This record gives sequence, structure tokens and C-alpha cells, in this order.
Amino acid sequence: MGKLTSLLGLLLTHPLEFRTLVHFYLYHETKRDITAQQEHPTSGWDRASMRRCWEFLDTTSRSFAAVIKELDGDLARTICMYYLILRGLDTIEDDMTIPDEKKQPILRQFHNLTVTPGWNFTENGPDEKDRYLLLEYHTVVEEVNRLPPQYKAVILDICQKMENGMADYAHKAATNGTVYLETIADYDLYCHYVAGLVGEGLTRIWSASGKEASFLCDQLELANSMGLLLQKTNIIRDFREDVEERRFFWPREIWAKYGFNEMKDMYEKGDVEHATWIQSGMVLDALRHACDSLDYLRLLKNQSVFVFCAVPVSMAMATLALCFMNPEMFQRNIKIRKAEAARLIMRSTNTREVALIFREYARKIHHKAKPHDPNFLKISVMCGKIEQWCEQNFPSFVILGEKDPVYDSADKRTAIYRAEEKRVAERLAADPRNAPLPQDLFPWELATYVVGAMLLMLGLSSLIVWVMLKFIPQA
Repeated sequence: MGKLTSLLGLLLTHPLEFRTLVHFYLYHETKRDITAQQEHPTSGWDRASMRRCWEFLDTTSRSFAAVIKELDGDLARTICMYYLILRGLDTIEDDMTIPDEKKQPILRQFHNLTVTPGWNFTENGPDEKDRYLLLEYHTVVEEVNRLPPQYKAVILDICQKMENGMADYAHKAATNGTVYLETIADYDLYCHYVAGLVGEGLTRIWSASGKEASFLCDQLELANSMGLLLQKTNIIRDFREDVEERRFFWPREIWAKYGFNEMKDMYEKGDVEHATWIQSGMVLDALRHACDSLDYLRLLKNQSVFVFCAVPVSMAMATLALCFMNPEMFQRNIKIRKAEAARLIMRSTNTREVALIFREYARKIHHKAKPHDPNFLKISVMCGKIEQWCEQNFPSFVILGEKDPVYDSADKRTAIYRAEEKRVAERLAADPRNAPLPQDLFPWELATYVVGAMLLMLGLSSLIVWVMLKFIPQA
């Protein structure tokens, strides 16, 4: 009843959004049903332990669960296990009720514990929302040990790298009482440990599956940028929640120069102008990963893998545009509307559409930028780089038609293209090697060759017959 009431209210207040949601629910079909009988060999749904892992995925992250389940073949099951392992690791790292002396050895050995049959963890605090995952972690261990060796090796390697980074930051927090990141470089390193490594692992899994090119696993800088764009967007959006829970991820290098001593001062002092300048600095830092993310998407060829990667980054750009110069972000956790999320899911099907989404939100960010903001020029340049990427890879004067591309006659570049096309045609026509053959030469020349060949064969045959009759005695 509550959902029906909310939909009715949406119809009255935002009819276009209501239309988008109806369109999404009616026409957006799931590409795969992991519960179907024919999918059991790759999804593992016929095993009780794997069904429980799919339930864990649904309860820990609904947004990721939907795109993970649509991955092709055994990728869905592999990424499900990859996600649950890292979620378990993150749950231990985030739990401030676990003493550091107990947390450190667990974190630094988590990659070994993950393949130890029967292992689980029962000492999470009662308020830790994902504690049930670790209570039944032996189920995850059982399924991890069933993964193909090439996937298992990648997942455990990434887990080991990530656990050491998390353990270092957890120890710093326990020693100092909290963690403040001083510089943007420190911020990048933290995001690399918690998200960039996730992108690296995914990229290596894509290549190991054979569904993506083998060279993709070498594009670690682009994979890292994908992860950093998503993580930094979440850090910006979750500002108020993180500060209230004493998690301080915004680097001092960005916010301390405006006279704030603590991050909570940004909403307690009421200095909205300086707070939004800091906010724009954080958005600027996140936007520097946008073009790398587009470059990464261009390398993908499997549709399910592309959608898995494209949908989150499209929503990240929408979230950055929502947060930019928005004082409400300091008061509460803000999110893009459901209809907008549905529209992005339906649009994020190819690189060109995702590039247009990036450009759309980059223009919104630039439109909201204020000239007196110290980051105004840098924001403008960064938005310009996204525009440049789109124009370089998908020129706007080329309009895709049903059969052939159409060129926008109102765009000056069309005239330049037509002139160049004409010059190429004239140059080819002037080349004597491209001159057409005379119409009357071909049949007569061919006839001469044919007749000559026939006469030669007839003469040789006659000569052979004469020699045989002349010199070979009859029996």
C-alpha cells in the first residue's frame, strides 16, 4: 500500500519521472535468470551453499546484486564471491568495537582465512549491519574453494593487497583515535586500497575469463581510475554520515586552508560559502578520473561486462552533479532520484551513450559553478576535457542514422568534411593508375588470347599424332 501511495504521489508531483519508472518496470528485462535450470552449472543455484551466498549478496548490496547476476557464464558466481570476500574484509576493518591487537592479525591473514574450511568470525559488534555474513562465513569459504584456479588466484592476491592497506589505516585510527588524511596523495592511496584494487581484480578476472582481451589485465591505471571515481563519489556523498561516525576521508589539503579545524565545522559554523568551495574541490578531484573511466569502457567488448562497469560510473557522474554546490549535502545523505537511476540504467548500453551521459552531467556541473569559487577555472577545464573526449571519439556533427551516418548541415565541420571528401575524390580521379579501362579493349584482347591458345594446342596435338604414326611401327 505504501509503495502504491508513493507511486500515486509521484504521478501527481513528477509525472515525467513516473513515466520513466513505468517504462523501466515494463520494458527493462533482466538478461539472465540465475535460478533457471540451464544456468545451474555456472550460477551454482543447485547447491544450498551457493544459494545462501546469493542471499548474502542481495542483503548486502541490492544495487550491485542486480548487475552481478546479469554477468555472462561463471562470471556472475565469481564476482558474487569476490564481492562477499571484500565485504567481509571491510566489515572487520570498519568495526570499531574490535580491539586493534585482535583486528590486526585477522586483517593481515584474511586471504588465508578465506580458504580455511569451517572458518567464521563471531566477534563483531551487535550494531555491525553485515555481521551475519561473517557469522556464516564458512559458507563463503566453501564456495570460494570451488572457484576455478585462475579466478581464485586473482581474488586472493587482491584480498592480500587490500587487507594490508586496511590494516595500516585501522592501526593508525586505533593509535591516534581517528584517521585524518593529510594530502590528496594520501587520499588517492587510501582510495586505491579500498576501491582501486577492486578495479584491478575485476580487470584481471575479465581477462582470465576469455570474455575480454588478454591485454586488458595490463590496463591497471585505467582500472584504478574507475575504482577511484566510484569511491570518491561515495565519500563526497556520504560526508555527513561519515563525520558523525568519526570517519574522516576528506584530505586536509583541500579543506583546512579555509579556516576549518574539524570537518564537522563545515556544517556547524554555518559558513556555507567556504563549505561549498571545499565541496567543489572534492568534486574537481573526482572528475580527474572521468576520462580514464571512459577510456577503460572503450576497451570492453562483452556486453554484460560493459553494463556492469558502465552503470555505476554513470550514476557516479549524476551523483557528483547532484552534490556539486549543494549545501544540503552537508545536512543529510542525498541520492539521485529513482527515475533518474532507471533512466541511466536503460541508457548505459554502449560507450557513446555513456560518453553523452558524462557530457550531460559535466555541463550541469559547469552551469552550477560560480566565478568567485577558487576552483572555478579548474572545474571549467575539467569539464572541458570531458567535452573534448566526447568530441574526439564521437563527433557531435555525425548523427547515426538507420543505415549510414548523417552529417549535421548546420555544423561548420560538415562543410570541412565535405571539402576534404571532395579533394580526396579529385586526387584519386587524377591518378592514372585509377583510370578506367577502355570499353572496347577487353573483349578483343581476350578473344585473341583464347584463339591463339587454341591454335597452339591444335598444332601441338597434330605434331604428336604425326610423330606417333611416322616413327612408331604398327604391331
